[in-house]
Amino acid sequence: MQRRNRLSRSRDFDAVYRQGRSVSTRFLVLYWFPREDADGEPRLGLAVPKANGGAVVRNKIKRQLREVWRALLPQVQRGRDYVLIVRPGLAEATEARGFDWLRERVDEVVQKAAA
Repeated sequence: MQRRNRLSRSRDFDAVYRQGRSVSTRFLVLYWFPREDADGEPRLGLAVPKANGGAVVRNKIKRQLREVWRALLPQVQRGRDYVLIVRPGLAEATEARGFDWLRERVDEVVQKAAA
């Protein structure tokens, strides 16, 4: 995922949490917030709490989520900041069901946000 498509500053995360809207599924919560530059690239921040496992597990799920997000970028609304929060159990479910299952879960939460 390119730098222009990432949220990295704490204040950006805070703005999305406090002023944004959210949708959730069993394994994911997606917050989004419209930016002033409505035509800008969508940006994503990932939050994978320690309840999901150790550092190796958390980093693996982040790599997988970045890959899914890169594939979904054409479908994602422009001019928004997003924060995707992983709920416990996603890493184990992805391991058992595969990468395509993870892609479907992320697509599901993105579609809910677009509605």
